[in-house]
Amino acid sequence: MPEPVLRVLAFDFGLRRIGIATGDTLTGTAAPRPAAAAREGTPDWDSIGRELRAFNPARLVVGAPYNADGTAGAMLPQARRFASELKRRFALPVSLIDERFSSVEASEALKTRRSRGERRRLRREDIDSAAAAVILERWLSGEPGEELP
Repeated sequence: MPEPVLRVLAFDFGLRRIGIATGDTLTGTAAPRPAAAAREGTPDWDSIGRELRAFNPARLVVGAPYNADGTAGAMLPQARRFASELKRRFALPVSLIDERFSSVEASEALKTRRSRGERRRLRREDIDSAAAAVILERWLSGEPGEELP
């Protein structure tokens, strides 16, 4: 019997913005969504709730910020709190995935697309949501992560 297709929503947590991306296990691809605002690290939970209701995911993935050398990044405690609050509010399984270099990878991909004719100015929220897509694609490709209890 084939595995069921899971829809997944991913987040790139930030103190000002939270990048969001959607994807599924059938295609193994992710697509950026509009970023949610955050105020001093407090997410716009209404905006996040609307995304969850619109997409109806079976799982959530949150980027875990580590330093280049693999040590915990300064934002890791806040990202963990955000992931725990997602799990508490929406009663869905949550995975933490290493997000090292995801913003750099996302920024480069967006710049490449722009050099091919896209005229719109590159905004921070575009990079944040593209980084969430990179994080989600890592999870979809089977990169090991941490499951929240």
